[in-house]
Amino acid sequence: MDLLNAVVQVLDSTIRLSVPLLLACLAGLYSERAGIFDIGLEGKMLVGAFAGAAAASVFHSAFLGLGMAILISVAFAMVHGFASITHRGNQIVSGVAINFIAAGSTIILGQAWFQQGGRTPALQSGERFESITADTISNFLANYSFSSADLLASIRGLVLYLPALLFDALARIPGFGPVFSELLLGHSILVYFAFAMVPFTWWVLYRTRFGLRLRAVGENPAAVDTAGISVAWLRYRALICTGVLTGVAGAYLSMVQTSGFVKDMTAGKGYIALAALIFAKWKPVNAMFACLLFGFLDAASIRLQGSPLPVVGKVSAQFMQALPYVLTVILLAGFIGKAIPPRAGGVPYVKER
Repeated sequence: MDLLNAVVQVLDSTIRLSVPLLLACLAGLYSERAGIFDIGLEGKMLVGAFAGAAAASVFHSAFLGLGMAILISVAFAMVHGFASITHRGNQIVSGVAINFIAAGSTIILGQAWFQQGGRTPALQSGERFESITADTISNFLANYSFSSADLLASIRGLVLYLPALLFDALARIPGFGPVFSELLLGHSILVYFAFAMVPFTWWVLYRTRFGLRLRAVGENPAAVDTAGISVAWLRYRALICTGVLTGVAGAYLSMVQTSGFVKDMTAGKGYIALAALIFAKWKPVNAMFACLLFGFLDAASIRLQGSPLPVVGKVSAQFMQALPYVLTVILLAGFIGKAIPPRAGGVPYVKER
C-alpha cells in the first residue's frame, strides 16, 4: 500500500506539473503550424500569471483573474504578431524581447501596486481555482432541496446526487480509491480544460477548414494567398489561440499551483514547452505525452531530492533540480530522430505583386 501511495503521489504530481507545459506546448503548436516561431511563450505565460493573480486579488474573483490573464497574454501575442507579421521582423528577436519585457514589467508593476517585492497578495478561497473532490461535490449538493413540492427541483437534485454518490463509492474502494480520488478527481477545472484541449486541437487542425488552412499557411503561404485567403489574418488568428492558451497556463501557475504571483515563476517552462513541441514533432497527441514525460521527470526529481540513490548514494538537491533540463537535452539530442518543422516557419511572408 505504501508503494501504491508513492506511485499515486508521483503520478498526481506529474499531472499537475505537466499542465502548464501542455497548455504552452499546444499554444506553440498553433503558432508554429501557422509559420510563426514563438520563443515568447515564456513571457506570455509570465504576464498571464501576473495579470491573473493581480486581478483575482483586486476583484476577488478567480474567473475575472482568468479572463484578465487571457486578455493580457493575447495582447502580448498581438505585439509579437505586429512585429513579425505586419512589419516582417525577425520572429526570434521579437519573442526574446517579449520575454525580457514580461520579466521586467511584472516585477515593476507588482512592486508599484502591491509593495511586496514584486509579489501579489496571497489569494484566498474564491480568488483561486480549488480542486474538485468528492467532498466538494457532496457539499455542493447539500445546498439542494429534495422537497416533493417542487418536482423539477427534486429531479434536478436527484440527477446531480447520483453521480456524487457514485464518486463517493468509487473513492472508498480499497486500492482503486486513492487512484480515483487523487488522479481522476483531485484537480482544478483548469487541469481538465488542459487535457480536453488535446482532442479539441487535433479536431481543429485535422477536421476543420480553419485547421487545414492553418497547416497550409505554415507550409506554403504563397499557395494560400493564391487561393484568396489572407495569410496575415490566418497567422494573427493562430497567435490569438496562442495567447488564450498561454494566458490559461499562466493563470494555472499563479491561481492553482500556487496562491499568488512571484517573480520569474515560470522558471523556463515556456522553453521546456518548446522542447516538448519539437519532441512531439508538432502533433497534439504526441505533445501531451511529451509534456507528461517532462512532468514526470520534474516530479521524480522533486520526489528524489535528499533521498539516496542506488550506487551513487545521496546527491545534491541542485543536481536533482537540474536533472529534468539535462534529460530534456539528452532526449532531444538522441531519441526523437529528425524533427522537420513547418517549411515556412520563421520566414516572413512577402506578398507577390
